[in-house]
Amino acid sequence: VDLAETSLLNKLIRTSLVESSHHVEILQQDPRSPLFSIKTFEELPLKKELLQGIYLMGFNRPSKIQETALPIMLAYPPQNLIAQSQSGTGKTAAFVLAMLSRVNAAEKHPQCLCLAPTYELALQIGHVIENIGQFCADIKVTYAVRGNQVPQGSALEEQIVIGTPGTMLDWCFKRRAINVKKIHMFVLDEADIMINTQGLSCQSIRIQRALPKSCQMLLFSATFKETVRAFAVQIVSNPIVIKLREEELTLSNIRQYYFVCRSREEKYRALCNIYGSITIGQAMIFCQTRRIADWLSVEMSQDGHQVAILTAELTVAQRANVIQRFRDGKEKVLIATNVCARGIDVQQVTIVVNFNLPTDQKGRPDFETYLHRIGRTGRFGKRGIAFSMVESQNVRLVQIIEEHFQTKIKQLDPDDMDELEKLQS
Repeated sequence: VDLAETSLLNKLIRTSLVESSHHVEILQQDPRSPLFSIKTFEELPLKKELLQGIYLMGFNRPSKIQETALPIMLAYPPQNLIAQSQSGTGKTAAFVLAMLSRVNAAEKHPQCLCLAPTYELALQIGHVIENIGQFCADIKVTYAVRGNQVPQGSALEEQIVIGTPGTMLDWCFKRRAINVKKIHMFVLDEADIMINTQGLSCQSIRIQRALPKSCQMLLFSATFKETVRAFAVQIVSNPIVIKLREEELTLSNIRQYYFVCRSREEKYRALCNIYGSITIGQAMIFCQTRRIADWLSVEMSQDGHQVAILTAELTVAQRANVIQRFRDGKEKVLIATNVCARGIDVQQVTIVVNFNLPTDQKGRPDFETYLHRIGRTGRFGKRGIAFSMVESQNVRLVQIIEEHFQTKIKQLDPDDMDELEKLQS
């Protein structure tokens, strides 16, 4: 599953802000220039219509990234900003507020351009604009995305244009529907995805270079790796950089065990023994292939378990629906391929099962996937349990994982019910 789909999935399943306990780091060229952070939206120079919109969306107070980013985005004279913060921390709402604040509703021409890597992500941003800006009757939004046609030379009247780089390029230079010299805010969302998608970064830079020198540049990214930093330098001059440290997944509060099994049927028997011995809130079971996930789903359903299945051939909307049902407790077990090893925070997950250990194409352990899979259970400081089903020829993989993470994974006998029952305590 590509990065854009993962990002869209995260946007669809986040019903509330992710409250990060990590520090906000601010890097600026002139450390003497004052920076302000806010604790309430009222402290910002926002029109009452925008305050109404933001409260109606369920934002009672600014998130960590919003506390710091919004005063910078709304400052005069306008300042360029690069903001790095993981999904769900309120980035989209922050730059939407900035766009809606900068727009002059009396002027009927594009004033803000916002680029996203895919059609679906552009629509999601538009959805947030329409919600937060629902009381700003004179501010209009249009979408520069595939399928939306504008006649040659027709001038747009909407103040905010959201789109994908290719279509936006076409509207600006071929159709001449947008006068780039009148744009005073340029927002680039999901910069890390743009860089990894062929052609998008070049198209984005072409648009940006045609904008006036006075245009405010806002660049947002879930990561701030060296590739993103190098790309940002081409787009944004003299920026203030805000970084919200990424969550450190840790194995310290997760007890890890493994069973040696000869076949998938033996793995299934071990799984049934876990279920017979341990009180489970909700469980996530990870499989290496869709075929195994489908087989396991049928077996568990026939044994009377409430099971949901999450695989890559589902649409993003279908995946979001499956995750939401699991969150709501409608199913107790979520069987998944690697598609959702990340980004699912379900507080009641108490057990994670690796029906297959994650490996790369050369058969070596995939450490990052292992960490993200079993990290589903040690969330929010709670203790969790992770079980891995291992074929006898793959026991060496367990030892390699132990060495890599400096952790202990204890072997259990899949038929020893007494030992399993002891785990409960």
